[in-house]
Amino acid sequence: MAAAELEYESVLCVKPDVSVYRIPPRASNRGYRASDWKLDHPDWTGRLRVTSKGKTAYVKLEDKVSGELFAQAPIDQYPGIAVETVTDSSRYFVIRIQDGTGRSAFIGIGFTDRGDAFDFNVSLQDHFKWVKQETEISKESQEADTRPKLDLGFKEGQTIKLNIGNMTTKKGGAAKPRVSGSGGLSLLPPPPGGKISVPPIPPPSSTAISNHVTPPPMLKPSNVSSADILLDLDAPASASKPPASAATDLWGDFSTASSAVPNQAPQQSNWVQF
Repeated sequence: MAAAELEYESVLCVKPDVSVYRIPPRASNRGYRASDWKLDHPDWTGRLRVTSKGKTAYVKLEDKVSGELFAQAPIDQYPGIAVETVTDSSRYFVIRIQDGTGRSAFIGIGFTDRGDAFDFNVSLQDHFKWVKQETEISKESQEADTRPKLDLGFKEGQTIKLNIGNMTTKKGGAAKPRVSGSGGLSLLPPPPGGKISVPPIPPPSSTAISNHVTPPPMLKPSNVSSADILLDLDAPASASKPPASAATDLWGDFSTASSAVPNQAPQQSNWVQF
């Protein structure tokens, strides 16, 4: 009851001109023929409207002005006994109309325009094609509900082991990385702490040291005093140095001083007497 309340009526096709004919009863199993009808004198003319409610389609014959219902034919399947085509024309059909009491009768309908007949036929085909698809989907869903569901969960006490490379082992060491294939390339992990070791700078080459010329040290003669060195700055290197007595004369006349050591003969003093 709840599903029926949710269904609504939709309009599939509307044709403003349709003719209705009383047809003679079928004499044999052969199909209906429109040539047996009085096509020039239809029994009723009006508007045709095709609607659907749920899986059932309805062909309704209505008055053009007031829209009053003249007759309707419920259709459960198409093609079927509720709507049949005639054997000698594509513009005429035989439909089975029903009233509210359950009585039914067969009447003929026809369209002046061939395109209107084509639209009427296609609207019924599309509706029942949709009904077929809905039925198949509903059937598949019911079969899926009755199938046993696959249980992919872990049973009680069941465990699973995962082998992942570069994971720390129980001993504290890192597992060896795996090679993906014969030609694969495995990369070692970076050093801990993100530090990068820099190679030491090599010492200067001994060859560079040997190419550097170091002047030899200046040797000081043992018999030359400090005064001689100071006074001989401007003298050429080839000139011979004067004797020690001449160097003493450059400072003036020096007198000897008595030695501070007793019991020794007096010697020249290093102090200058002015």
